[in-house]
Amino acid sequence: MTGSAGLNAVPLTGMPHFAPGMSVADEIVAALVRDGLVLADGDVVVVAQKIVSKSEGRLRDPAAVVPGAEALRIAAETGREPELVELILAESSELLRTHPAAIVARHRTGHVLANAGIDASNVEDGQVLLWPEDPDASARAIREKIEGLTGLRPAVIIADSMGRAWRIGTVGTAIGCAGIGPVDDQRGRTDLFGRVLQATLIAVADSIAAMAALAMGEGAEGTPAALVRGAGWWVTADHGPGAVAGLRPVDQDMFR
Repeated sequence: MTGSAGLNAVPLTGMPHFAPGMSVADEIVAALVRDGLVLADGDVVVVAQKIVSKSEGRLRDPAAVVPGAEALRIAAETGREPELVELILAESSELLRTHPAAIVARHRTGHVLANAGIDASNVEDGQVLLWPEDPDASARAIREKIEGLTGLRPAVIIADSMGRAWRIGTVGTAIGCAGIGPVDDQRGRTDLFGRVLQATLIAVADSIAAMAALAMGEGAEGTPAALVRGAGWWVTADHGPGAVAGLRPVDQDMFR
């Protein structure tokens, strides 16, 4: 692959507050029509994780959670609510660090992030929101539904805001994708001076997610989806391997 001549991210406006059972694809297509946007080959639709999780019914009421012994122990050490800790444990394959600021968890999908992705921001009635059961499968389903509605097959990225080790602040990150590979492996190509690239892998899906997150906003903007143009180099006809293909294998973890 080569680079893009130019990238553009346009937030999709007027989308509703999502509830279980609502179709993310239907609302994306409606927003495209409302905003006067027509899908084209090579487009990428970036969707905020929250609306996907809400549509899939991933809301939980902490008051209904009964914490176990491990959750009670971690809650006492960190000053966090035992019910939330119990939910984090249920969504995680392992906890890497427990701290009052955050519980760093390896989510059962393999992603490493704070609190296993469980979030209460922009969620109603004191509930919290879990990630989709399978973000890559969710991205594939949204893509297929958009194709059924429009006849076009844009790539779909499901994005969430995640922190990074040794850096302050969050960045939009691809947790699920379809129609675009998470990584562009440039090893074996040459640089400007003919040297063979030895270790260059570009996090394409994450980079697009980060760009779209800036366009969508993180607070009360109410624009949980964006259309990204100019990334057609990386869009594929098939669904591709999903965002999980961009995760570093556990046996390559240099910080354990």
